Amino acid sequence: MRLLGIETSCDETGIAIYDDERGLLSHALYSQVKLHADYGGVVPELASRDHVRKIVPLVREAVANAGLRPEELDGIAYTAGPGLVGALLVGACVGRSLAFAWNIPAVAVHHMEGHLLAPMLEDTPPPFPFVALLVSGGHTMLVRVDGIGQYQALGESIDDAAGEAFDKTAKLMGLDYPGGPLLAKLAEKGFAGRFTFPRPMCDRPGLDFSFSGLKTFAANTIAAEGDDDQTRADIARAFEDAVVDTLAIKCRRALKQTGLNRLVIAGGVSANRHLRAQLAAMMANLGGEVYYPRNEFCTDNGAMIAYAGLQRLKAGETQPLTVKCQPRWPLDSLKAPGAA
Repeated sequence: MRLLGIETSCDETGIAIYDDERGLLSHALYSQVKLHADYGGVVPELASRDHVRKIVPLVREAVANAGLRPEELDGIAYTAGPGLVGALLVGACVGRSLAFAWNIPAVAVHHMEGHLLAPMLEDTPPPFPFVALLVSGGHTMLVRVDGIGQYQALGESIDDAAGEAFDKTAKLMGLDYPGGPLLAKLAEKGFAGRFTFPRPMCDRPGLDFSFSGLKTFAANTIAAEGDDDQTRADIARAFEDAVVDTLAIKCRRALKQTGLNRLVIAGGVSANRHLRAQLAAMMANLGGEVYYPRNEFCTDNGAMIAYAGLQRLKAGETQPLTVKCQPRWPLDSLKAPGAA
């Protein structure tokens, strides 16, 4: 079974084709980073318009690169939420319309389920059950995963997500958009220990996150101390250390709470090298295993949507002609594929 996946939840247009026997056949991605850079963040209306311009050419590219004709596809999956409603509607309407025109079924996919299942695209996928840390610009949450569609939310951010805090702190330091990766690169030049940032909500029980106060602490430190390049690098290092330590502490708690010894990290921030190194060391110490998607599948992409959609289509799930997008959509509201 071959499925075309469409991802348009924010500022990246991702198209991919996944075959349940041969794996990933093709994927194409267009990033809108340059479009939004002048504004210091994503402008929803511009994002929607750019998806309109890019989506059909990318579909053609992905189909051609897979060596297929449209009639050889068995279905189409598209992201239906959460995300920017205008951007979601572009992908949903195009995906559902192509499915109707090609007389094949369509299936709506939860964006975060796509991220959660992205490590399944690798040669060594994680076996169920496991704890997943979903960490990106829009979401930071811990989830117990017992199978596809069997999700229990353990904790989430009550304000800024980790990636959002990275980007906002980078902007305070005058770094270009998107600032998160640039802040992480600057942190590599910083010295550990010169500044000590708080580890928010780690001094109390529970698995929720809060990064807004950490961003404010960084802003005050930048205003008071950040007047030369090395100091700014040291502040970036202190900020990154605080975020990574906080995520690691909460992951350890979640593993202890659930009694599991497998950890999956997915989402854009999962590409952070410091985070990967610290979690790998932690899991080695615990005698457990940690799994990641490759870097190109950490950020938004069509491959993860194609894979997630295929699992649901194989169980008989399809989308009617009416298109429904959900900008807010709790992950643990999903059911296992085929469940009533």
